[in-house]
Formats: sequence, C-alpha cells, structure tokens
Amino acid sequence: MNVLFVHQTFPGQYRHIVQALAAEGGHRLVAISFNAPNEELPPSLKLLRYGISRGNTEGIDPLLQETDSKLIRGRGVAELARQLRQKGFVPDLICGHPGWGELLFLKDVFPEAPLLTYQEFYYQARGWDLDFDPELQPPLSFNALAKARMKNANVLLNLQASDWCVTPTAFQRSSFPALWQPRMSVIHDGINTEAARPNPKAAPLTLPDGTVLQRGEPIITFVNRRLEPYRGCHTFIRAIPRIQALHPSARIVIVGLQQGVSYGAACPEGEWKDRFLAEIEGSYDPSRVHFTGSLPYDTFLHLLQLSAAHAYLTYPFVMSWSLLEAMSSECAVVGSATGPVQEVIEHGRNGLLVDFFDPTALADALVELLNNRKLAKTLGQAARQTVLEHYSLERCVPRQLALLKLVASQSL
Repeated sequence: MNVLFVHQTFPGQYRHIVQALAAEGGHRLVAISFNAPNEELPPSLKLLRYGISRGNTEGIDPLLQETDSKLIRGRGVAELARQLRQKGFVPDLICGHPGWGELLFLKDVFPEAPLLTYQEFYYQARGWDLDFDPELQPPLSFNALAKARMKNANVLLNLQASDWCVTPTAFQRSSFPALWQPRMSVIHDGINTEAARPNPKAAPLTLPDGTVLQRGEPIITFVNRRLEPYRGCHTFIRAIPRIQALHPSARIVIVGLQQGVSYGAACPEGEWKDRFLAEIEGSYDPSRVHFTGSLPYDTFLHLLQLSAAHAYLTYPFVMSWSLLEAMSSECAVVGSATGPVQEVIEHGRNGLLVDFFDPTALADALVELLNNRKLAKTLGQAARQTVLEHYSLERCVPRQLALLKLVASQSL
C-alpha cells in the first residue's frame, strides 16, 4: 500500500503502526509533520515537514482564532500534499490526527483516498471536564460555552470527511455525538509491556535531588505531564499530610513539569503546585516529598518498578498512558472513580478507586496498600494481566493493522 501519515509531531500515536508496516515490507510510507521527530524512524519511511505561510488574521474574533490557526495548518499540509500528487504519489490510505487542523483539506487533494482519522475527544460544555471541578472552574459563561462549541468545528469537519475513525478507549468514543460513534473503532495504541514490566530485582534509583530509592521502601508515586488540577494534583497534594500522619516513613515522589498546564486554565497566580503546597505548609514533612520534574522515559519506568503504591487521578477526559504503564509495571494503583479510569480499573480486583475530590479517602487507600503488601501484590498482578489482555502491543497493533487494511480496501 501507499500510506500517508499526517501528525503534527509525527510519529505520535502512529509509532508502533509505522514500525509494523515497515517490518512487513512492500509498503510505500510517507509522513507529513510540522515538528522534527525526536526518535529514529524506519529508513523506508519518507518524512516531509510542512510550513505555514502566515500568522493569525489580525483583529479576528477570539472565538475564531483557534479555527483560523487550524485553517493555516491545513493549507500548509494541503500544499505539500499537492506537490506529492504532482510527483506521482497517491495514497491508498491516509491516516491522520485531526487535532491541529492538518487534515482539513486532504480529501480535496486526494478524493479517492480513504481517510482514517485518530479521534481523541469531542468537547462538551456540560457534564464532562469543563464543569467537573466547581472549586476551580467558575460557572460557565456564555463565552466559555461558545468557545467549547467552536472547538468542535474542526472535529466535525474531520468527522464528515473521514471514511472511518479510530479512538483509544470506549470512554473517549462516548464523548462523540451518537451519530458518529458507529463509525468509530475502539483500539488502543498499545503499551510496550516488555519495557513497562515488574522487576523484583530493580536496582536503586537516585532522584534528581540526590535521594536514593530502594525497592521494598514505602514509596508512593504520582505522575502528571504537568502538575495541574485536570490530573488531580490538588487532591493528591492535599492528601500528603494524612499520608505522612498515618505512615511517617513513606516517601512521596511526584513526577511532572511544575510550570504551566497541558489542560485547562493556568493558575491565576503563580503555579498550581505552589498554590496547593501553600495550603498544607507546616502540616507535612517536605524532606520526604520529592518533586522530580520531567524524567527520561527509562527513569520513569524504573521508578514505577520501585513504587509500592501509585496514584492516578483525572477529570472526565482523555486517560493518560502513564496509568497503563504503571499497571503494566504491576503497580498497586489508587485511581479516581471517574469514567476514563473506571473503564480500566475495577475496584478491589485490579486497583482501588476513590472519589476524585476526597484527599482523605486517597490517603487512606494509599496507606492501606503500603501496609497490606499482600493486597498490593494481588492488585498489581491483576493490573498487569489487564494490560496484557487488552492493551499490550501484541493485542493492539494487529488490530490496528487489520483496521488500516479494511479501510484501505473500502470494506467498511
């Protein structure tokens, strides 16, 4: 097949698919991206980077600015696609992530090519992530409602253009209008369960602050890309005093960038981490709380192998892959009882679930796992089995490849 991949930061979610297609051989693989890749790609794949011709339109209505940005990116990709066509490349299949606007005009360049889009989330003004946290999210204004509606303009245009869609979880599919859900397959990208695996003989790990962690210590881990309310940093930080009161020897390791946000609003003053730490100042021992910042991937997996209990919290939003990597590493997980986590964790079988907003319940559950190592082991083993059965590369990549070939053959 001739396959065209489009992703702003390629390979992104196509990492394992591209490797598998390259290993099969016989395919002509071309990718369009804006950013340079930060990893090695198969030699048989040709990567092209598109440019943009202008910035945002001066004086544009703020509600249109995001759509304008996506239109600009879509034009850049379409121009590069037209050059490909002029040189004789016509894809049998286009696989793309529509989130940044790059796919907007590809069907106008390649009308005969089936389009398989990777759909992550459909924005809902009420009942999902935008009005979940009344403490930190003000009542939705008209402008906020209108902004949420306009964010879906690009999503809807791409849904209409797509021959088929794929999304990683059933929870994410459920965010989309019912009209489109029957044309969406639920297939996860897959977790590398050989890399994210338990290691009873894991070596000690030295944290950036010089602290040395050893397997068998009461280590609690918490991971965000950035420390922010969308991923429950406020609930976790508020749980620290009770964790230490119940288990003073616990080491609490918090991984993630401490500036800015990936999702939701920035902190009105300073950073979210500092705001919530100020709340518990004087009621906890900071010498046993370690903020590592972002960690190299291998170091992050090493840390999970040492973890005695792992916390994962999220608004009703896209689930972080770090949860599945922790489960694959046989971590005993305490998760929030929110939709994305409940799809993966069954309370008492492969993890524990607590109310997202309840730091007391979170602290108690984490300390229970520190004290009851038999329970922690049972939950961790069941967690890994869940990933092996449903989210491993061995299960997911063949399904992804089968879907690609079905869409390319126009059998769906």
